[in-house]
Amino acid sequence: MNRRMKIVLLGSAVLLTAGAAAAATASDEPRQRGAAAAPKEAAALTGTAGLYRSAGDDITFTFDAHLAAKDAADPSKATGSFEFSHYLDGKGARAEAKVDCLVTGGKVAVVSGVITESDLPGAKGKRVGVTVHDLGRHDRLGYSWATTGSPAETKGLPKCVSSAPFEKVEKGTGDFTVVPWHPRL
Repeated sequence: MNRRMKIVLLGSAVLLTAGAAAAATASDEPRQRGAAAAPKEAAALTGTAGLYRSAGDDITFTFDAHLAAKDAADPSKATGSFEFSHYLDGKGARAEAKVDCLVTGGKVAVVSGVITESDLPGAKGKRVGVTVHDLGRHDRLGYSWATTGSPAETKGLPKCVSSAPFEKVEKGTGDFTVVPWHPRL
């Protein structure tokens, strides 16, 4: 092989090696950033929506529930709060609960909490649970007091228990976001 050909081949090899090294470094950057920015949450449920009722009830649910990544093995270490209210013809009540459990799977979340503030007699101190199905603009919701008629009538409800998400959110109000839980099994 003549000298000119060796120089061309050597130069090409150097350029290919440099290009490959640069590409490998660039493809590692997102992984390195991802490793440094490990998920902060193992699960979450956030958002607000009104429920649809043909009689015109004003029903609203708001969630700010989170399970930290460090607590991924124990859903009862979830934190946050949720609020709900139900009014019809100026009568009704509202309540705020401190989250005591959060389990999510895909786009479904079950959150429970103990009522800390309410204007519904007998509700304070009761545990309630809510289920949300995050379907984009067609979210659905269910709640533990579906069969009792009132959160104040809930007795001995375990953590993270609720009903199927049988209620439809009011058109234009559903913005629930569920971060799926991936526990180590």
